[in-house]
Amino acid sequence: MTAIIDVKNLTMGYGSFVLQKNADFTVNKGDIFIIMGGSGCGKSSMLRILTGLLPPLSGKVFIDGTNIVTASADSLEKIRKKSGILYQSGALFSSMTLAENIALPLQQYSDYSAEEIREIAALKLSLVGLGGFDDFYPSEISGGMKKRAGLARALALDPEIVYFDEPSAGLDPISSRNLDDLIIEINRSLGTTIVVVTHELESIFAIGTNSIFLDAASKSILARGNPHDILKNPPNDEVLEFLTRGKKHAKE
Repeated sequence: MTAIIDVKNLTMGYGSFVLQKNADFTVNKGDIFIIMGGSGCGKSSMLRILTGLLPPLSGKVFIDGTNIVTASADSLEKIRKKSGILYQSGALFSSMTLAENIALPLQQYSDYSAEEIREIAALKLSLVGLGGFDDFYPSEISGGMKKRAGLARALALDPEIVYFDEPSAGLDPISSRNLDDLIIEINRSLGTTIVVVTHELESIFAIGTNSIFLDAASKSILARGNPHDILKNPPNDEVLEFLTRGKKHAKE
């Protein structure tokens, strides 16, 4: 296994308020890596640090061997071009069609012609099950379809890593499961490394191949590894409580 993200001795927070301290973990190429934990543990802040949007209080974050904490603006920009992000809401521009939303990063960061960009946008929409919806506006499609369109945009530049911030938020169970299936398919077919912030148990166990559990009280990582393995051998009652929603017999 080859590390694509390597976090060393990371302390994160805001000013004097610390969320996590001395965190160490590795995301390997091809992982579907879950960042989980209760409210206030710093899941979303960790995602912001990994994407270079928030500096840590201390520590190192290596992406493909480059420490993004100390990287130059040019180096950080190159790293960001290798990654895509799907936000909770999908974050689509309401005044643009789905195809135009997907075309935006291609127009900014590639040398493709207008025709090539249209073809790529159509291909990415087909990849997420939205073939033929090129000219639809976000207001004309469902919440689940918006998430898929947001994912298509995140995949526009063929990233090595795609980050998901609570992808199931606001979705009904069927749409949530369909999105999980799509994440697995993209991971398997494209070899894309996936990093997901979520507290949804069904998604954690359905898609996760590796994970960390962040704890707000101790400000530390309490567990790491495949979620199924953690459930079989939880390090403490807090992790077991989270992974079973209080139904401790589920461990058996």
